[in-house]
Amino acid sequence: MADVIEVGAARGDAPPPAAGPGRRNAPVRRAGRATPYLFLAPYLLLFGVFGLLPIVLGLWLSVHQWDFQLPNRPFVGLDNYAELFSSDSAIYGDWWQSVRATAIFTVLSVPLLVVVPLGLALLLNHSFPGRTFFRAVYFAPYVLGVAVIGLLWRFLLDANLGLVNRLAGMVGLPSDTPWVTSTPWAWISLVGVTVWWTSGFNAVIYLAGLQDVPAELYEAAKVDGANAWDRFRNVTLPGLRPVLLFIITTTVLASANVFGQSFLITQGAPGTKTRTVVWFIVEEGLRDNDAGRAAAMSIVFALMLAVVSIANFRLFRYRED
Repeated sequence: MADVIEVGAARGDAPPPAAGPGRRNAPVRRAGRATPYLFLAPYLLLFGVFGLLPIVLGLWLSVHQWDFQLPNRPFVGLDNYAELFSSDSAIYGDWWQSVRATAIFTVLSVPLLVVVPLGLALLLNHSFPGRTFFRAVYFAPYVLGVAVIGLLWRFLLDANLGLVNRLAGMVGLPSDTPWVTSTPWAWISLVGVTVWWTSGFNAVIYLAGLQDVPAELYEAAKVDGANAWDRFRNVTLPGLRPVLLFIITTTVLASANVFGQSFLITQGAPGTKTRTVVWFIVEEGLRDNDAGRAAAMSIVFALMLAVVSIANFRLFRYRED
């Protein structure tokens, strides 16, 4: 073997390169760097097609007078946005009436959708016979679609034939309450149905958060003489702070985007007092064939919700500090 090496050196042949670790692993390292992007590619593709592209298209539509029935869609600049804030425009009153209706529903429903599921989660977090059954019962309405919920409660709340008024009359209460045709009963109906329908989802999120609160903290609080309220205020709530941030943010966004309940249960009654922003946008874009104006409304409404979400995050960050 030594003779072969010496002969090769005498002829001037270079020895074979050493297979060092850096040279051998270079292709592997390059392939490893691309692996995360390969896994992200399907999501990025779907997000680009169904997320970014509609946003860009909406911005483009909002600066045009876009009527599906007309061959030309002239550029109008910011006129569609200006009409939303000009008291002289034809849609100014209807637009802000829908914003007011959405705000009323959100203000009334969000506190209940935050507090009621928390109470349910605290009860269902204890061990008692049938706990799994009750967990399923409270979550069951959430699996139903909004069309099923809307039509079901539309019949149940009917002032003349509804089961709710019939049962109310049997126990001595007024049997002609206009649940879906007059305020404030229409708001009570919309909020009550929404709380009944979606509380189970938030309760499940709370239950998952309660599992992450260390049991040692409760034991230490008991040793220090803390009662149930003190343990809830000083142990449970701080432990649920990230969960509360998630629930409050998602609940505000979901309540602000309400459409099906109002469309199917109250049908905007009385008049248009319960017609929400999303419903008004749908009417403007599909019924009145003005997609440009509807797109401008959508963007303005999205900016409003973004401001609310940022304020919510800042509020919780301030409390943490």
